[in-house]
Amino acid sequence: MSAAAHRHVHDVDDGPRTLGQAAPCVLFVGDTPIDEAAIAREMQHHRAPRPAESRAAAARALVVRELLRREVERLGLDAQVTPQGQEADEEAGIRLLIERELADRAPTENDCRRYYEQNPERFRSPDRLRARHILLAAAADDVHGRLRARSEAESLIGELTANPVLFADLAMRRSDCPSKSDAGDLGWLQRGQTTPEFDRQLFRLPPGLAPFPIESRWGYHVVRVEELAPGVALSFDDVRARIADYLELQVRQRELQLWLLQLQDRHGVRGLAEIEAQATEAGPAA
Repeated sequence: MSAAAHRHVHDVDDGPRTLGQAAPCVLFVGDTPIDEAAIAREMQHHRAPRPAESRAAAARALVVRELLRREVERLGLDAQVTPQGQEADEEAGIRLLIERELADRAPTENDCRRYYEQNPERFRSPDRLRARHILLAAAADDVHGRLRARSEAESLIGELTANPVLFADLAMRRSDCPSKSDAGDLGWLQRGQTTPEFDRQLFRLPPGLAPFPIESRWGYHVVRVEELAPGVALSFDDVRARIADYLELQVRQRELQLWLLQLQDRHGVRGLAEIEAQATEAGPAA
């Protein structure tokens, strides 16, 4: 919210205008209009697949900013602020307001332990495996090259099925990956450390030689899983700080949403629901 306030304070008035007329306005906070020119300027900070979604996000940000400004004024906080660094007075007032209204809510030890016990699957060390591979490279758009690479990979799998001890030798002679200097050894891997399409297939394999080539954007891979090391449960002490941060953030977000709804009721907002409805009705992005 403070970042949004900073943009508002420092933006220049360079939005679209109709010829000789003020920009149209359908959005109001109390008696303060937020015109289409302001929304258009704000949209650059809210990229979305469709313009209607970007417009709705920009409108929400401007409404929140104006609600906060009005609340600062209502409580007389603008006379109490001391800007920090490059802060403008308005930014400092909003920061003071948020610090006053949304006090930190540190979860208790019991809160953290209860969450730990209710979500054991979230607190495990990652699965790992050690694998070797032989890459038969082919560009993604080279149809004939990829067919040839797949055929070669299938031939190598047949050869290795009959004589597994040849893997290191074949990797050094036939692989197009730099790992060939280590006999195709990829070392210990966790999920997400390799190309996504290769990663998804790799972590479904049992130990041993894969009976089929694995395709990736780089070509086809002959893979042998050397060893699996499934993740193990982490102790509560290992993850307590992580749980506390997560729970505190969840509480703060809930309180923020409730507080903003209260501010909308107090100061009055018109036009935002219609803008958000237009974003919903606009249909999927092209």
